[in-house]
Amino acid sequence: MKVYVAGHRGMVGSAILRRLQEQGVDTVTQSHADLDLTDQAAVRTFLQAERPDAVILAAAKVGGIHANNTYPADFIYENLMIEANVIHQAFAAGVTRLLFLGSSCIYPRAVAQPMAEDALLTGVLEPTNEPYAIAKIAGIKLCESYNRQYGTDFRSVMPTNLYGPGDNFHPENSHVMPAMMRRFHEAVQDGREEVVVWGTGTPRREFLHVDDMAEASLFVMNLDRAAFQANTQPMLSHINVGTGTDVSIRDLAELLAQVTGFKGRLVFDTSKPDGTPRKLMDVSRLAAIGWRARTELRDGIERTYRWFVQHADALSKA
Repeated sequence: MKVYVAGHRGMVGSAILRRLQEQGVDTVTQSHADLDLTDQAAVRTFLQAERPDAVILAAAKVGGIHANNTYPADFIYENLMIEANVIHQAFAAGVTRLLFLGSSCIYPRAVAQPMAEDALLTGVLEPTNEPYAIAKIAGIKLCESYNRQYGTDFRSVMPTNLYGPGDNFHPENSHVMPAMMRRFHEAVQDGREEVVVWGTGTPRREFLHVDDMAEASLFVMNLDRAAFQANTQPMLSHINVGTGTDVSIRDLAELLAQVTGFKGRLVFDTSKPDGTPRKLMDVSRLAAIGWRARTELRDGIERTYRWFVQHADALSKA
């Protein structure tokens, strides 16, 4: 089998690529410099030439609250174009199996916790990342629509908040975990006595290590078609991926302080947005099929921080 991994240089894509290569799978990749996934003609030419047996669509424009609020047009446009181009051209090239990676932000802001798959499209989205969420919902529906009309086997997984080696550690445009990790690390290096955390610290978030996400993605990708269809519905086919447990932002900050060795004060800037009050995934569907996350939060943070320290010089220039 020949597998094309779109977004192989991103945190999730690189983890999936590593696991595929460890398994001896024939993989195809292309850098952004050589293939712009928002360019329909370029994607068509590439997939017609390569003719992969399967596609893993991990490419996306991603970011935290600040980035989503600042660049909403970029987030909705680029993600819609990537999804539409890759999914349609994969179909046109004869690809029958595709895995699309979405996000837990597809669910409404005011939704019962934990969030089950059938909560999709039942309410208003969180305003701070609505454009990104709409693009990801469109990706799910693209997969389902091609399945219904053409009999393809296009699947979607919705991960919770991911972290790990290869993450984006930009102090403003990254997600909460890497942004805070960098902030605490630099505070220790500079001898600062306080670290500012955005928001009230009360929202709760679930975190999944990227290696677990890679394992779960390939587990779902490799499921027998009958087994996948037995646990999904034609118009509700996505599967949540997470740990099933969450932590408050305050508790996360205190844990990051411990791991990085920060001894100073935590200051919560309540003028900054909190985002959704709670985002916990219902992972019972995936557990029933046979997969559960294995990485404990502290262990995952410690491993990620060791990676960050090893790459700190390069990341400080980013």
